[in-house]
Amino acid sequence: MKIIGTVRSLDSTRGAVRVEDVYDTHIDDLWEACTNPERLARWIAKVSGDLRVGGSIHAVFTSTWTGPARIDACEKPHHLLLTTEPDTEDEAQIEAWLTEEGHRTRLVVEERGLPRERLYFYGAGWQAHLEDLARSLRGETAAGPDSWTEQSPEPTWRARWTELTPAYEKMVTA
Repeated sequence: MKIIGTVRSLDSTRGAVRVEDVYDTHIDDLWEACTNPERLARWIAKVSGDLRVGGSIHAVFTSTWTGPARIDACEKPHHLLLTTEPDTEDEAQIEAWLTEEGHRTRLVVEERGLPRERLYFYGAGWQAHLEDLARSLRGETAAGPDSWTEQSPEPTWRARWTELTPAYEKMVTA
């Protein structure tokens, strides 16, 4: 596993984070890990709501980010697009693309519309999330079902995020 993460400015106040990795699983399994609420809770978020295109969901991420999102695209098994905090000044998009590479699958996740001055926090966060996904796909515990809340991040995720943050901060200031 070698996660590739990048950050970039979109304008004077907003930016984007992009992370990608290749997983030792077939595309349908990775799609399920990225769209099935039970599987999502194993590595990134507790999700509830209207799970269809145009539907509104509520998520509580292992990072503590909590809020509404709208499902804008869900094209099994290749493309997913969510708008978080739709119709607010904090609106952002999370987009994922899955591509088969032999018996493996590449996942690219990009989040756009983030505060530029905090991009490095998001970069470190997304890398930690994708590392948790890899553990989950291997059948390892990546996130406990009750070990995080809106106020308290999942402990293993938090430790890894703390470790990764300086590298992403250097990336932004370089």
